[in-house]
Amino acid sequence: MTSWAPTFGTSGKPRYLEIADAIERDAASGVLSAGDRLPPQRRLAEVLGLDFTTISRAYTEAQSRGLVESHVGRGTFVRARPGATGPTADPRRTREQDLSMNAPPEPDDPALLAAMRAGLDTVGANLVPLLRYQSTVGSEMDRAAALSWLSMRGMVPNLDRIAVTPGAHATMVAVLSILASPGDTILCEAVTYPGLRSIAARAGLTLIGLPVDVSGILPDALAAAILLHKPKVLYLNPTLHNPTTRTIPAARRMEIAEILQRHSLPLIEDDAYGFIQPNAPAPFATLVPALTWHIGGLAKCIGAGLRLAFAIAPDSRSSYQLAQTLRVTNVMASPLSMALVTRWIEDGTADRICRFIRAESTARQEIAEKVLQGFQFDADRHAFNIWLKLPEGVSRAELMGRMNGHGIGLMPSDAFTVLGTPDEHVRICLGGSISREGLRHGLSFLANTLNGEVWLG
Repeated sequence: MTSWAPTFGTSGKPRYLEIADAIERDAASGVLSAGDRLPPQRRLAEVLGLDFTTISRAYTEAQSRGLVESHVGRGTFVRARPGATGPTADPRRTREQDLSMNAPPEPDDPALLAAMRAGLDTVGANLVPLLRYQSTVGSEMDRAAALSWLSMRGMVPNLDRIAVTPGAHATMVAVLSILASPGDTILCEAVTYPGLRSIAARAGLTLIGLPVDVSGILPDALAAAILLHKPKVLYLNPTLHNPTTRTIPAARRMEIAEILQRHSLPLIEDDAYGFIQPNAPAPFATLVPALTWHIGGLAKCIGAGLRLAFAIAPDSRSSYQLAQTLRVTNVMASPLSMALVTRWIEDGTADRICRFIRAESTARQEIAEKVLQGFQFDADRHAFNIWLKLPEGVSRAELMGRMNGHGIGLMPSDAFTVLGTPDEHVRICLGGSISREGLRHGLSFLANTLNGEVWLG
């Protein structure tokens, strides 16, 4: 259909976006069919009286949405709409999910899903080479994409300090095995990520939980614990902390960084949610880079099933140690996953996924705020969960039993508590595959349960 031309409305958008919108609209309505060839860019520019750059940007935008595909020497062709043809979802796969995990909301925007699938198609073209054994820390191409992604948080390390790893959890195991031996002490928040507790227990490490306030660990307590316990490393989840949702502000980060520098204490910075919080404070990796093992997991900002993280070692020697340790424990991260993420970073899909997660998390937090009005909980508008303090007379064990089967993941404070006796708090997950209406219904049941209205029967 080389005679196709878009019709413009009065949206006020830039012309290149209007052209991409027209392609999307005409593909959905049937004016354009899968396989139709769009006019050459120069010809369409002449027909519309626009410059070539505008048409080029329009076609690039359409390709990033998964609407078209371009072939050098052949032209640009309309792709099949999602669901119109091709394989359908296997219900055996769609049922699989772990409600106890703090998962991001799942994308449901058709244009975004099409762009994600387009990335898979591109990866499929290199399927055979991606089935080979490859570098333990990722190819230069994949590490360059990681650097591009990390630079959006102000981190620009040398490429030899970056490793693409098989997830944050695996990276944490590797780093702790480098820094500590059985019997050694690790510092962390008094309420911390359950995965750290599991790793420490398996490795024979002693966790010491530090007291916190609304701004994070107390600097004086950190300094005293360093002198008293002679720890090997400090672990922090500084942005949208799991489970409290709190973020350590810039001023407190500077205080903590100064203490770490004074005592030469390494830091494991678990930045799982750093890309979810807009304008988050600068990572510790930019404040004390020579001491920080930065772990930028992709589970929360893109997708947990990828099992990938971008790690930054403090220096080249540490990077070599990390590579050797990962080779022993994991061999390598999945080249298929790496290739897909690299494609998504390069074509802007990864950023679109991240923006969707932010927006949807905000909408779900608004639902929680309305439905659970009157109850006490910590929350952040971009977090995937709330940290709920149970009313007097309601036990976390009883609540967990009552909420079973209602589509919302709960985890009691026992899983997170390092310092002292667990109090009556529960993490309530708002993310995952649940719809907004399903979330509203589940939280309403939770509210009624907390009010004692459904304890019997």
